[in-house]
Amino acid sequence: MSANSPSKVLFGFHAINVRLKTAPKSVIEIYHDATRRDARMRQFIAKASDMGMKLIESDGERLVKLAGGHGHQGVVAKVEAVTQVHSLDELLENLEAANEDVPLAERVNPLILVLDGVTDPHNLGACLRVADGAGVHAVIAPKDNAAGINATVAKVASGAAETVPYFMVTNLARTLNELKERNIWVIGTSDQATKNLYQSDLKGPVALVLGAEGDGIRQLTAKTCDELISIPMMGAVESLNVSVASGVCLYEAMRQRTQVSL
Repeated sequence: MSANSPSKVLFGFHAINVRLKTAPKSVIEIYHDATRRDARMRQFIAKASDMGMKLIESDGERLVKLAGGHGHQGVVAKVEAVTQVHSLDELLENLEAANEDVPLAERVNPLILVLDGVTDPHNLGACLRVADGAGVHAVIAPKDNAAGINATVAKVASGAAETVPYFMVTNLARTLNELKERNIWVIGTSDQATKNLYQSDLKGPVALVLGAEGDGIRQLTAKTCDELISIPMMGAVESLNVSVASGVCLYEAMRQRTQVSL
């Protein structure tokens, strides 16, 4: 690691294992609970040791201080920040370039998740985990009134914070309009929509916009969308947690795109 390289903290088995798998050279050192000797810890230590990682035995107090809480599962890693892509524009241009001279049926259509006003790091982490599973190309959120990536997000995301590009933008409405200029259909979720998720075509280039539980997407965001859809609710509960709603919407998009009959 160079003297000027930025570093951050990851904690929990999932988050650290994903980093060991995807970018092992970025792992600076791993702190582990010296009193934990169960099979999961032994396997983790053996793997990290075989990879030549720097392992440091630590007590619970030090691990809590490093992780900022008690949810570390006995393992904390200091890692170099890994840059995925520099900007949303770069990511979209890379996708467009990859589709050049490719038959229409074989093109990869962008699938983007937009989170409007999601401030809870646990919700963000869960949304990133769902996004990774559904093959989302990027997650977008406004810089104001939104959670950023921190150790809690990385823990909840179980490694997805390392694999899914997360862009925080200054003006969300302007960014949505820029997506529309790239022929990406912007679909917002609203319990007031007359059309539901299963009536919407999600096979093409799509950005799905979801808001925080309760408040939903902001009025300006809703006006900027090309289309509004609702998630059918058959019981007494009026809304879903944003990470659950993200999973419902994204996996319906994946089902349509892969033509899997569930």
